[in-house]
Amino acid sequence: MSLAIQDHDTRAAILSTGQRIMARKGFSAVGLTEILKDAGVPKGSFYHYFASKDAFGEALLMAYFDGYHAEMDALLARPGLTMAERLMLYWAGWRENQGAYDGQGDCQGRCLAVKLGAEVADLSEPMRLALKSGTQGIIARLHSAIEIGVQEGSLAAQQSAAEAAASLYQLWLGSSVMAKIVRSAAPFDAALQTTRYLLGIGLR
Repeated sequence: MSLAIQDHDTRAAILSTGQRIMARKGFSAVGLTEILKDAGVPKGSFYHYFASKDAFGEALLMAYFDGYHAEMDALLARPGLTMAERLMLYWAGWRENQGAYDGQGDCQGRCLAVKLGAEVADLSEPMRLALKSGTQGIIARLHSAIEIGVQEGSLAAQQSAAEAAASLYQLWLGSSVMAKIVRSAAPFDAALQTTRYLLGIGLR
């Protein structure tokens, strides 16, 4: 294995481990020692890959959103479905991932934006900007999907595509926070009903 490949694999392992642990505990509550021990990486090696914990957090968020965007692109291009059907699969996946809890009430799955959003936005400007860029990427994809759905006739949005995309992302982000607070899927049920209304799905 070349040194460049080994470096890439080690960096990826640190990011993957950090994402898993911080999705449960948050950013401030997790020390580098815990991440590196779990990843099997010597502590002294961390600064070979990241200049600081904040730089690690920024890279973590960028990697998270890169993966999220790629999966979203694949879903919204899935053949044989209307855009309305693809979007409903997206929301179903959101509910499944964001609403999964372990026995201790810890969020399991892809909760990183929900878990870290409010916390790190006040701690680090680079991390805030990574969150901003990542969430804007999600909204842009929703915007495009809604436009296509309206053009093909599977959607009848109650707002402009841009307004609907922003409103829906904010709705589901807030529902994810509320679901964690009340330990119930009720916020997702309400969000789904509002989503159907805003996109004109199943109402005609």
